[in-house]
Amino acid sequence: MTDFTMKTDADGVAVITWDTVGKSMNVMNQQGFIDLDALIDEALADDAVKGIIITSGKEGSFAGGMDLNIIAKMKESAGDNPAKGLMDGLMQTHAILRKIERGGMDDKNKGGKPIACCLPGTALGIGLEIPLACHRIFAADNPKAKIGLPEIMVGIFPGMGGTTRLTRKMGAMAAAPFLLEGKLSDPKKAKAGGLIDEVVPADELIAKAKEWVLSEPKFVKPWDEKGYKMPGGEPYHPAGFMTFVGASAMVNGKTQGAFPAAKALLSAVYEGAQVPFDTAIKIEARWFTNVLLNPSSAAMIRSLFINKEALEKGANRPEAPDQSVKKVGVMGAGMMGAGIALVSAMAGIEVVLIDQKQEAADKGKAYTADYMDKGIKRGKANEEKKEKTLGLITATTDYDALKGCDLIIEAVFEDPAIKAEVTKAVEAVVGEDCIFATNTSTLPISDLAKASVRPEKFIGIHFFSPVEKMLLVEIIKGRETGDVAVAKALDYVRQIRKTPIVVNDARFFYANRCIIPYINEGIRMVAEGVAPSLIDNAARQLGFPVGPLQLVDETSIDLGAKIARATRAAMGDDYPDGAVDEVIFWMEEQGRLGRKSSAGFFDYDEKGKRQGYWDGLAAQYPRAAEQPDLITVQHRLMFAQVLEAVRALEEDVLEDIREGDVGAILAWGFAPWSGGPFSWLDIIGTPYAAERCDQLTKEFGPRFTTPDLLRDMAQKNQNFYGRFASQASAA
Repeated sequence: MTDFTMKTDADGVAVITWDTVGKSMNVMNQQGFIDLDALIDEALADDAVKGIIITSGKEGSFAGGMDLNIIAKMKESAGDNPAKGLMDGLMQTHAILRKIERGGMDDKNKGGKPIACCLPGTALGIGLEIPLACHRIFAADNPKAKIGLPEIMVGIFPGMGGTTRLTRKMGAMAAAPFLLEGKLSDPKKAKAGGLIDEVVPADELIAKAKEWVLSEPKFVKPWDEKGYKMPGGEPYHPAGFMTFVGASAMVNGKTQGAFPAAKALLSAVYEGAQVPFDTAIKIEARWFTNVLLNPSSAAMIRSLFINKEALEKGANRPEAPDQSVKKVGVMGAGMMGAGIALVSAMAGIEVVLIDQKQEAADKGKAYTADYMDKGIKRGKANEEKKEKTLGLITATTDYDALKGCDLIIEAVFEDPAIKAEVTKAVEAVVGEDCIFATNTSTLPISDLAKASVRPEKFIGIHFFSPVEKMLLVEIIKGRETGDVAVAKALDYVRQIRKTPIVVNDARFFYANRCIIPYINEGIRMVAEGVAPSLIDNAARQLGFPVGPLQLVDETSIDLGAKIARATRAAMGDDYPDGAVDEVIFWMEEQGRLGRKSSAGFFDYDEKGKRQGYWDGLAAQYPRAAEQPDLITVQHRLMFAQVLEAVRALEEDVLEDIREGDVGAILAWGFAPWSGGPFSWLDIIGTPYAAERCDQLTKEFGPRFTTPDLLRDMAQKNQNFYGRFASQASAA
């Protein structure tokens, strides 16, 4: 079967329908381009055809984009000379889209047939690049539809003509949010922004396009006519010059040069704007080839799309009947509990929110009301949705309200005694089939499960703060946790539309196990006299959203001190971070607890805005006369994290490297361009990684000791996605 079919009606309009076999939304593949090309040739050659409409056979959508599984493997399938193979393949695709754009016209823009594109709904990536090559874009008035070019979010950029056409259609300045930020719009906003041409009622979509096709319209693209001038000015025009200077500053300010695709996109736009259209397309293809040859693009696609989607679909879910949650009890209405109640109610789940005092429970429920009010102001919600969501939350002090709950999420203070008390009180009320989950970031699940009479129904669900914004949920299996509990946790996380990873119980689990060494290495360097700005900026230039010193200010210094004391007590003589504690405890004594106290590693103004690093830091820990080079600082920060990820895999805390990579990016923003810790090690190569660890160990201490697993892989010249291919089969 073919994904594209064509029917010509009595009026001479050929309607090409895209309907990808076996998919709920159209995705483009190599055969699809061949089939589309053949139908375009047929329609252009048929004298009975007056015009062409391209549309979708999927209800409510046009296309979700290119099959990213294919893009991720394009380099490997490009032959012995991958650069040439990729470039040749891209230019063949460009030729198809250019054929659509020219519509059969001759060199003097005479003759030809108008081609319209009808979007029933969502049109993303190639699903917008094909319409951009057409002569007029009609979209159904479907407020749920998303239209845009989100490729930059997965490490590539619109490389099938979208970059060049959108820039020439609307100018570099207007195109920037859609190209550089992957901005998505509903049809009306897409029309207002200049992405599409018309928004019409859904039941009139084809009719309106047909009416236009038969109206003998002028359909030569502006850039194919003499005298074309780019909106906003070309790069050498005074207005255009300022646009490109600003765009360059914006891109480098946001990405710190860490993301190859953003730089390549900007280069394609800048260089392409100075030459004729067909040359600009070649420039776009060359830069797209450059990005595809960079291991970053394949790593980002693999982690942020392929593996993330696999985990969300239950790649590691144990065999068990559907465990969708109908009624959840949330114990504790503080910041975490209130956030959990919010996301649960927004998913349509009945929520019982319990706290010791009714006032506290009501305040927790009010968090949802405030959130919905903000959504209403932004046009993302309405009063009806607000009332429906609030109606699902019962705020109370009465444990009897928990009857009928099939999941409990305990989010009280990080105190084992309090958690044990709550566990026993809840289990006295709920049914035997109810799963009990504790939300904790540090306390061992197996120890907390000792308070439960049903340890097989006891599990950890670690949310990140703020709950409504953070995309990851870390599910922790205790020693006795059963499959049904795991399935329940996974199904719940799917319901609230977040990405789960499942790990085994150990101190700090996975995420915090890696985050803490990142923060500690930064603090350790402060004590050594390394400039704080060098530490944080080194991290930002690696693609981290914030440096380690800024991160500890955001999470609170006293929390770090509390964790340090608890860890020291548990580890005794094996505790490795005394040098870090000296700084943290001193900051705590000074009352500099981070942003919440408007005083930490940074100074803050009365509105809580950072004002620069605190001068007292340099007085206590004077800057070293000779500062380390940037790469050394970056390697200390990176290896501090990735070695913990390797140890977590070695110790069976992690069971799947996909979860290690996806979890790192979503939990604390680990260098997204790299694809995650294991992908980064694959990029630099395990032999070099082991060699660099030996150097760092010699210079900075045993915390950089090469794990046995990494040493073994280095000696065999293995990579993680090769050795653990069975785990990462979806990749």
